[in-house]
Amino acid sequence: MSQTPQIEPLPAGLAHEPLNWLFAEHYRHRQLCRLIERVGTATVLLREEAEEILTFLRHDMALHVIDEEEDLFPLLRRRCLPEDELGPLLGALSAEHRDDMEQTRTLGTLLERALIAGQPPGHDLETRRLFTDFALHERRHIALENAVILPIARLRLTPRDLHALSTRMAARRGVFLDSPDPAFPPDGPGSAGATP
Repeated sequence: MSQTPQIEPLPAGLAHEPLNWLFAEHYRHRQLCRLIERVGTATVLLREEAEEILTFLRHDMALHVIDEEEDLFPLLRRRCLPEDELGPLLGALSAEHRDDMEQTRTLGTLLERALIAGQPPGHDLETRRLFTDFALHERRHIALENAVILPIARLRLTPRDLHALSTRMAARRGVFLDSPDPAFPPDGPGSAGATP
């Protein structure tokens, strides 16, 4: 019998709440980290968990990076004020995203080989450290985004920005928001205090 997935699905109701969506996605990444540590340090192959990690790395994590790199970060660069001093941090996070995607390919290859061989992927100390180091780095990355990026986004992004973010993130997953959310009125005076 197939076991219950260890990484929870995103609630469908978050489609119109993009920043809450991203926060929930970060929670799922923490669940991924726990799963990676478990599979990477196990002495037997945890097949279903390994397959779940592979699916998440190839689909969910890749989409999340695109959400931030193509939509959230550009919006923040446009809307943030000089005193926010967010530019260097966004640059550092983008560099981490590039490293993350390279590491996910490495982990994916190790998991694929383990599944074919029927052996645990963490067969030696160096390989186990690849898994545990990735989880540690990802937790730090998520904590920084939750503590700095999302609060500034809540302060600076306009209702129109948030609606556009929702629409693009949903469409990227094959979900099309067929009508504007009435909670997102057009931009006007006093909307998040930034120039277009």
